[in-house]
Amino acid sequence: MPNRETEPQDLEQERQEIACLAYSYWESRGCIDGHDVEDWLMAEEEVRSRRALRQESRREDQRRTAA
Repeated sequence: MPNRETEPQDLEQERQEIACLAYSYWESRGCIDGHDVEDWLMAEEEVRSRRALRQESRREDQRRTAA
């Protein structure tokens, strides 16, 4: 879930990333309908996990440079 500090453009970018990834899941399934919610939720989880990993990596880099 986005925090209050998240900018609207960040939310829109995240939504676009999720939509593109969900679409790629649909395509990889052979464009078969009926899994749109499942595809969206999987994409949402993946995009948010990637972002969390990037943020943690940045924090680690900052800790190393501050030490």
